[in-house]
Amino acid sequence: MRLFSFELTAFSLLALIMFSCNGEKKITQPQKIKSELCVGKYYTEEEGAKKLQEYAQTYHTAAEWEKRADKIRKQIRKGAELNLIPQKDWHYPIKVIRGTKHKMDGYTVENIALELKPDYFVHGNLYTPENVNGKIPAILNPHGHWFKPDDYGRFRPDMQYRCAVFAKMGAIAFAWDMYGTGEDTAHRHHAPEVLTMQTFNTLRILDYISSLPEVDTSRIAITGASGGGTQTFIASAIDDRIDVSAPVVMVSAHFFGGCVCESGKPIHKHGNFETNNVEIAACFAPKPLLLVSDGNDWTKNVPNVEYPYIRNIYKLFGAEDNVEYAHFKNEVHNYGPSKRQAVYKFFIKHLGLKPGNLLTSDGKIDESFVKLLSTDELKVFPERELVKDPMKD
Repeated sequence: MRLFSFELTAFSLLALIMFSCNGEKKITQPQKIKSELCVGKYYTEEEGAKKLQEYAQTYHTAAEWEKRADKIRKQIRKGAELNLIPQKDWHYPIKVIRGTKHKMDGYTVENIALELKPDYFVHGNLYTPENVNGKIPAILNPHGHWFKPDDYGRFRPDMQYRCAVFAKMGAIAFAWDMYGTGEDTAHRHHAPEVLTMQTFNTLRILDYISSLPEVDTSRIAITGASGGGTQTFIASAIDDRIDVSAPVVMVSAHFFGGCVCESGKPIHKHGNFETNNVEIAACFAPKPLLLVSDGNDWTKNVPNVEYPYIRNIYKLFGAEDNVEYAHFKNEVHNYGPSKRQAVYKFFIKHLGLKPGNLLTSDGKIDESFVKLLSTDELKVFPERELVKDPMKD
């Protein structure tokens, strides 16, 4: 069942009965609670820009913004129902199931499954530099809603390219299946709990990555496109362990995400309090943030609407140099080569990645060394069929 819009009527277990002096019974009416979901194109572009102007009047200093940001973070945690996940699940010792390990050109790709709580698994691929000396950065890579047979989730060429480049430049990179996609045949992506569990997955994967002895926990980054961009800015807003963030083709003042994994829980609005994905991304201030956008989706206004708003928040901290945008007016909704180049440059700057001989004379990163692996080669369990149509109810 889709959770795009609905109304809930809450009844108390016992009606409150009051007696007047003449003995008549007065029964209170059941309280009506309206859903507070902000789904898809919730506002027009003009309305979204106007909302940002209204939000900007609620703070004028870094301290005042932090108070608002704290409300936003609390609403995300409460609205996503993360507080309903038992504490024992958050502290469950993560177990690793190891599959094939591929030796590549200067890095390895290991197929692993992580048991994040009892009998609950996330499947993914761990990209690691061939030679690790000392502490190195780590980069989390959630994926978006691309599920064609030859262009699927964590197996996509763009995911393999960037994770391989990250590893070649000296970072650990991890890519994993969205809830109810890929090898996660035990769950439905359009289940009511998807936003809750997908966020749980990201934060628990962060637990795992942070626990690796070779990882420098002061240099952890996250980047993803589309639905992976949503997971990027949600996790960046609520978990201080993330140091650098690059949401791709997702930050918008008027579009809130069209899937239940992005807007199926009331993370943006509650009572008189309202926010949007621009402010959620801005909760990362003053740490390094890169917005990547294009001219053919809901991020087309980033240079003139979303980026200036976020930059003004960074300016309150004196940290304008920590926020950038890369806009590709003639491109479409993807994590294509030019978008990857922008992220490479930003991560080299803020994570201390070492491009070495990958850096070309025109200042770009050469991806030609990457050998793409087949979907079957990247599965943890090669015999397992993937979820064929995760977007189907």
